[in-house]
Amino acid sequence: MHEQGCCAPARGAGPLASVVRPARGGSGHGIEQRSIPAQTFLMGDQHGDDRYGDGETPVHEVSLPEFHIDATTVTNRDFAAFVAASGYLTEAERYGFSAVFHLAIAADPGDVMGPATATPWWYGVRGADWAHPGGPKSDLDGRDDHPVVHVSWNDAVAYCYWAGRRLPTEAEWECAARGGLAGRRYPWGDELPADWPCNIWQGDFPRHNDGADGWLTTAPVRSYRRNGYGLWQPVGNVWEWCADWWDRRYYAVSQANDPAGPQSGSARVMRGGSYLCHDSYCNRYRNAARSANTPDSSTGNIGFRTVALDPV
Repeated sequence: MHEQGCCAPARGAGPLASVVRPARGGSGHGIEQRSIPAQTFLMGDQHGDDRYGDGETPVHEVSLPEFHIDATTVTNRDFAAFVAASGYLTEAERYGFSAVFHLAIAADPGDVMGPATATPWWYGVRGADWAHPGGPKSDLDGRDDHPVVHVSWNDAVAYCYWAGRRLPTEAEWECAARGGLAGRRYPWGDELPADWPCNIWQGDFPRHNDGADGWLTTAPVRSYRRNGYGLWQPVGNVWEWCADWWDRRYYAVSQANDPAGPQSGSARVMRGGSYLCHDSYCNRYRNAARSANTPDSSTGNIGFRTVALDPV
C-alpha cells in the first residue's frame, strides 16, 4: 500500500473472484447523475500541499470530453440491491476479515486480529464486511443512505459491470470534484471554514473525535454542501476508488487529452480522503490529493462512485 496515515494496510493483490452478470433490463443503478461539461483544466496541487511521495505535481493541463458521474458515492442500499440481484460476495467476505478503525470495532475480542504495524489505529477484524462495517456485532440499521465501505477495487468493478457503469478516471474524478472552481484547494474554495463543510476528523487523531458534526465514521451521502457541479462529498467521508493504476511519477508523462493513467501497476488510485483525515497526519481531503491501495484491499473508509459508459 502507498503509505499514508488514514488508510489501512494492503493485502496482496489478487484477481476478481466472482463472475457477475449485467443487470437484466438495463442498469440496476439508481443514483442521480451530474453532467460535467467538456473542458480543459489544470490538474494537480497548486498550493504546495503535496505530501512527499504522493505525486500531486507537476501541475498539468488536461482536456476531457463531457461525462456523467454519480452525485453521491454508492450507498449501502445501492450495493445491497447489487448483492441481492447477483449473489456477489465481496473480497472481505471471501478473506473473512477487513480493516476497522479502532474506535469503531463491534466484535468479540477473539475476532480482533490485532493492530497494523505502521498504522496501529487500524485492526483486522474477522467478520467485518460491507454489511457489518464494525465487525460481526454491527449491521446497517439506519445506514441505508451511508456510503458502502469494505469494498475493494475489484468489488467496485464488479458492481460497475453489473450496473453498466465504470469507475471514473483519476482526471475525471479531480475535474468533477473541483466543481468548476479553477485551482482551488477544496471543492468550495481555499480555506476550511469553521462550519465543517465535509466529514473529516475533528479532535486529537486518532484517540479522540470531538464529534462536532455528529459522525465518528461515515455520514449519509447527502450531508454537508454540494459542490458547483452538484456532487455531494467528493472530499471527506470515504476514499473513492478510481480506474487508474497508481504511479507517483505519472503526472510528468501524462497525456493531455483524456488521460487514463499508467498501463500497469500494483495498486489503484484512491481520491478524496475520508472521515479519518486530519491536518496533523493526513491532509488528503483536497481536490489534488492522491493515494492508492492494492485492488483487493478493503477498509472501513473506502467506497466509490461511478461514471456512465457513454453520455446520457
